[in-house]
Amino acid sequence: MVLTSCQGIGASGHRGIGGACDPGCVDVLSSRTLLHTVDLRRSRGFYRDVLGLAVYREFGDPADPAVVFFLGGGFLEVSGARGEPADGTPAASSLSLWMQVRDVAAEHQRLAALGVPIVRPPKREPWGLVEMWVSDPDATRIVLVEIPEDHPLRRDSRAASVG
Repeated sequence: MVLTSCQGIGASGHRGIGGACDPGCVDVLSSRTLLHTVDLRRSRGFYRDVLGLAVYREFGDPADPAVVFFLGGGFLEVSGARGEPADGTPAASSLSLWMQVRDVAAEHQRLAALGVPIVRPPKREPWGLVEMWVSDPDATRIVLVEIPEDHPLRRDSRAASVG
């Protein structure tokens, strides 16, 4: 089965699941976030050893490989070089990563003990999610999110439609 970004039913009657999309729809088979880092070795170690993400595959130079990590329902590829500003300080990235975790408070304790920069400690947001912000070695913001038991994202909408 191929899940696509097509919405609703197109002119051909296609619902956007399986087969080809109507013209104008993007048929997304897979996706990943690409993170081009200033220091590949440092970032690879952070995502693998500090956050503990599982490795999907490595590629490139065997002595200093780029790596693709499992990231829930997606992937994070850490590769390439993005370059540094002239003053040598890591540039803040315009990219941020959103990762759902089971227990934000436990991750806060674990990551703080490892010296990970905590940009903002866990806080329940007005929209009901518990979020904590950390920073990777290149100052990329990582949002760790816990979905509380009572949040609408945890509700099974199928039960409401059974009548």
